[in-house]
Amino acid sequence: MPQGNFTQQPAPRVNAFKVAAIQMASGPNVTGNLNEARRLIAKAAEQGARLVVLPEFFAIMGMSEQDKVVAREQPGQGPIQSFLSETARQHKIWLVGGSIPLAAGAPDKVLNSCLVFDEQGEQAARYDKIHLFNLELGNERYDEARTIEPGNQVVVVDSPFGRIGLAVCYDLRFPELFRAMKDVDIIVLPAAFTETTGKMHWEVLVRARAVENLAYVVAAAQGGYHVSGRETHGNSMVVGPWGSVLDRLPRGSGVVIAEVNPSYQASLRASLPALTHRVLF
Repeated sequence: MPQGNFTQQPAPRVNAFKVAAIQMASGPNVTGNLNEARRLIAKAAEQGARLVVLPEFFAIMGMSEQDKVVAREQPGQGPIQSFLSETARQHKIWLVGGSIPLAAGAPDKVLNSCLVFDEQGEQAARYDKIHLFNLELGNERYDEARTIEPGNQVVVVDSPFGRIGLAVCYDLRFPELFRAMKDVDIIVLPAAFTETTGKMHWEVLVRARAVENLAYVVAAAQGGYHVSGRETHGNSMVVGPWGSVLDRLPRGSGVVIAEVNPSYQASLRASLPALTHRVLF
């Protein structure tokens, strides 16, 4: 399946268009989560969104970390991937499938994979999350490395909407990843930030990545209380290249939608050519 930079000749660039971030509070039932995602994607498409982003592990937030290992799919097959392909084709949108568990090299682990499907329902790119979350703070304990195998490749996909850089959740804390994407127009960030870290760091980090790269950021998060007892921060948002929050949803399931204006972005980059001033050591 495609991975890495997408080299197929992209369609001509479009003018101003709408993007959407889907927010969910997913549970352990894959079918139920897919039905909720279907409803929200349809709502985004009805509002004119042409690029739609789902949250991290939108199809399963299990009772235990092992649940996603049980639900893992082989690349190119399985109900979650079929859902993403069919839904993108049905609504004629580019769909960023949040992240899903794909089979890894180790039988007791998964890859946390972000798949992108074009309006024909064809997979255009795949990114495997590189940075794995680890937290020991008070009563909270997370160690993604126990069940997730890290990726090792930066991924950018050329699209009718410009160059799209792919990242997932904890990747947000590592600006060097986004610098390695070179000149991206849009950054998509499926996430499931904890409430503990999210209330302090989420917005400032999302806005920082937008400002540093003079890029739009479409951050689609899990947001609310989950059946397992976990609480995620939500606050899905679309941020413009000047750092302004164009739309957000604090909690619960719903759609965040905003317009991307490539001409405005180009004018900012011409006025403040910081991307051409980079000195990499």
